[in-house]
Amino acid sequence: MKIAVLSGKGGTGKTLVSVNLASVARSATYIDCDVEEPNGHLFFKPTILSEENVFVKIPKLDPSLCTGCRKCIDFCKFNALAYVNNKPLVFDEVCHSCGGCVLVCPEQAFSETDKLIGKVKIGKSKKVDVYTGILNIGEATGIPIINNLLANKETTIEKPVVIDCPPGSACIVMESIKDADYCVLVAEPTLFGVHNLNMVYELVTLFKKPFGVVLNKCLDDENPSKLFCLEKNIKILAEIPFDPELGKLNSEAKIVAEKSNKYHDLFSSLLNTITKEVLYETTTNS
Repeated sequence: MKIAVLSGKGGTGKTLVSVNLASVARSATYIDCDVEEPNGHLFFKPTILSEENVFVKIPKLDPSLCTGCRKCIDFCKFNALAYVNNKPLVFDEVCHSCGGCVLVCPEQAFSETDKLIGKVKIGKSKKVDVYTGILNIGEATGIPIINNLLANKETTIEKPVVIDCPPGSACIVMESIKDADYCVLVAEPTLFGVHNLNMVYELVTLFKKPFGVVLNKCLDDENPSKLFCLEKNIKILAEIPFDPELGKLNSEAKIVAEKSNKYHDLFSSLLNTITKEVLYETTTNS
């Protein structure tokens, strides 16, 4: 069972939900796909077992073979190539490693070379396997790291894979949820929260993923995000209160389900609800 946890922006409680879902499971795999700013490891404090560098292919140009035909430049939609003062230039910072310039060059002036863009750390924290992706500063995309993180992860109902997605709804989020069995959307109780919830709601709907919403930081006042869910007939999986105790534990990078019986029960119930939803979807679509 692969559970993807996502939100329209950072700071909504996405990592709070992800970390605690993994913690209350009998055993679990936690994958931090927020490769630009991973912080799940701060909670789990895993023993690092191994590290793996992640490379992409970038073009390497032999200027002596280039005739200045500019076919490569016309092909590249990311402006990673230019021809200035009769000299070809490669801007690998914005290259998306598609390999098109190698294919279209009639003089075979391009070859490919490896470029290090980040790494994956694999660790263990009690009963949770912790995978953390780290993108080097200034790199164009973290998708190759996310693909590495998600590749060949064993999962069962008894041992879920919890995917802590990047915030927003860009390509890296799409890559993170593409193989998910269920998506959990985390939302704040504000009008701005509704805007961000709608972003990820449209995304999971586009991908035809089963999903539900966790409402975080809930007060007794009117909750626009809850009203949005009711209007759209979206299942509300859980409501997490605006609680100073939870805020203090979370700010200290403590796993609240391990420190509070109330939150252990809340996240255990949430995981149980998600499990039932996944089993229902599996039975319905089989």
